[in-house]
Amino acid sequence: MAADSYLDVLNEEQKAAVVHEGSPLLILAGAGSGKTRVITTKIAYLIKEKHVSPSSILAVTFTKKAAAEMKERAVALESSAVYSQIRTFHSWGAYFLRQFYAEAGLEKNFTVYDDDDAVSLIMKAMPGLKKKDAASCAREISLAKDYCLSPDSPDLSLVSNNPVFLSEVYAAYEERLHKTGNADFGDLIYLPYKVFLENSNIRDAVHRRYKVIMVDEYQDSNVAQFKLLEALSGVREGSGNYVCVVGDDDQSIYKFRGAEVKNILNFKEEFPGTQLIRLETNYRSTQEILSLADSVVRNNSGRLGKTLISARGKGKKPALVFLPDQDDETEFAADLIEQYHEKGVPYSSWAILYRTNAQSLGFETEFLHKKIPYTVVGTLKFYDREEIKDTVAWLSFIQNPKDEVSWRRIINKPVRGIGEKSQDKIMQESLGHSIAETLSKTALSKKAREGADEFLEIFENLSSMLPSVPVSGEGKELAEAVMSVQTEKRVKKEKDSRTLGDFVEAVIEKSGLEEYHRNQDEAGDTQKLLNLQELVNSASLYPYSKEGLVDFLDHINLDRTLETEEDSSSTDRVVLITLHNTKGLEFDNVIITGMEHGIFPREGKDGDELEEERRLFYVGITRAKNDLYLTSCAFRRLYGRTDAMRPSPFLSEADSSFLRILGEKPYGFSAGNGSAAVADEVAQKYAKGKSVYHDDYGNGVIVRAEYSGEDEEKEWVITVSFENSGIKKFMPKYQSNSLTVISD
Repeated sequence: MAADSYLDVLNEEQKAAVVHEGSPLLILAGAGSGKTRVITTKIAYLIKEKHVSPSSILAVTFTKKAAAEMKERAVALESSAVYSQIRTFHSWGAYFLRQFYAEAGLEKNFTVYDDDDAVSLIMKAMPGLKKKDAASCAREISLAKDYCLSPDSPDLSLVSNNPVFLSEVYAAYEERLHKTGNADFGDLIYLPYKVFLENSNIRDAVHRRYKVIMVDEYQDSNVAQFKLLEALSGVREGSGNYVCVVGDDDQSIYKFRGAEVKNILNFKEEFPGTQLIRLETNYRSTQEILSLADSVVRNNSGRLGKTLISARGKGKKPALVFLPDQDDETEFAADLIEQYHEKGVPYSSWAILYRTNAQSLGFETEFLHKKIPYTVVGTLKFYDREEIKDTVAWLSFIQNPKDEVSWRRIINKPVRGIGEKSQDKIMQESLGHSIAETLSKTALSKKAREGADEFLEIFENLSSMLPSVPVSGEGKELAEAVMSVQTEKRVKKEKDSRTLGDFVEAVIEKSGLEEYHRNQDEAGDTQKLLNLQELVNSASLYPYSKEGLVDFLDHINLDRTLETEEDSSSTDRVVLITLHNTKGLEFDNVIITGMEHGIFPREGKDGDELEEERRLFYVGITRAKNDLYLTSCAFRRLYGRTDAMRPSPFLSEADSSFLRILGEKPYGFSAGNGSAAVADEVAQKYAKGKSVYHDDYGNGVIVRAEYSGEDEEKEWVITVSFENSGIKKFMPKYQSNSLTVISD
């Protein structure tokens, strides 16, 4: 293949990156700018035109899928590229250690331990350590290796709140690991780096072997991978090896996995003489979408900067949709998708994006009832998640103490010493009677008896909590009424204001599931507690009664039944996916949901963490090819109650000229001004959705807030819905002594 035939398909900036030689090269590749084409074409170009030996080229990336695609495309352009090392970082580390196992202190046929193996080894190295604590230490040790920190490093505080204890566990674990002659996953990067530092002969041999080193998705690299790249390149020894990294600082979103955005931001300083080439032509999205993304991410201070230009033209403006609450949000998404589907647009062209997995529940429920096929990417469907199945099993057993399947699921979670044989014995003796009653009478070992008594105490306590008739006497009124200030709908307040959500929350806490899954969250960086909280939110629509529990379980079982009726063979499905999981993907039409303060960005984010949240929003926006919708709710059920929400600060940063506003815009909100706050102090203090207390009327919520009157005589007037006194209007300016705001 002539050089022109495969270089002519490149734009000028891509071609400049491909033919570059000599100095280190940083390719700043914007979203949808064809970076994989560039890196694979560069491999072919080096072999074809520069006569670089294929075996002297090392190209690494971060996933097996990306590495396989890179190799396939490079070989398609130049068949001898099959002899190049095109791997994941960790795959190359394992390859290196198989050759230099002795120098790394490993057995020739060493095994690579996974996370569970590491936890088991820690427990053997530290007898008496609980499994949850061992799992937490295993995660911290893995992070320590990502930072190239040894057990005696003074910087272990970077990865642990208890560095002294971690140092002790880490040292014992490493000693035990060394005696086995095996390695863990973190060692696949950490040990090659240590071998380079300690053995100059191996270091020199590797420098002679690899004349070209390329790294894809460099913004996802951690400290250990940077140090390994530095050692591989020989930049400190002046070896003259060619180094090229490709990445996008605006798409660095994996800090929680150890990724360090400073690797790409500081590349020019760490590799002197670096040339920077920006790939700014985007082949995925229309210009209005790209301009919106740019207007948000430019608020980050930690970035190299670039401006994406669409090769596809202007397109439609993204829509910012203000909605009353999360039920309206799911209904809006479903109706929009159905409208497009009736016009011939496939379901699979749509993706629903959200910040946390727990947010999938509302969309799953809505889509099931409207028979919209969907798939949840990157995790299980909501009711298939372990923590949800555990809690539903508890609820089911409380409703029906003869439920064997539910009982078997919960009896040993957390562990209570009642094994399979004891369970079988209990079931044989129950003979269709209450398992709980049988459990109280069955002869068991001392340990199992203690566990059984503990379980029975929890069960009896929870079973006695719910009244046998609806508190309101009005059936499902609470389930059917959803609070919405913007439409002035109100849930009727009862003397007992509890909902079934309060009961579900008690079940999660008293059963031990909360602590059990919190430990899993801490050990595995999961979101199980958030999923449990969303189950509480869902239950909060049902009355605090046994009948409410029955209705709630019927609702869950109906959804499960609807799931089984889906055509599993169809690939035409809406995609439900977290923003983190969308990296590298693209969709014709995207809806980014939950654009509220505390949801996205998450609560308590500032500084570098807020900048990463903003990059995550940028990634979400740039997944859309044609249509983009952003949804923000005035109210959302959180922690079993309905709270007033504020629009995400990211929406305030967005340039309003690239947005069309749908729905009722919150008072004082203005896109593009960097702040959603109203200028007037009184208006800000007494905004719609605030909870207030009045000396005469008690507790209430502001349901309307507006200026009223003639021109200069206009005053801020609020309408308050009180729990026990109905609707009242006030001029807060003159009510400061009797009207108090009790929530911001």
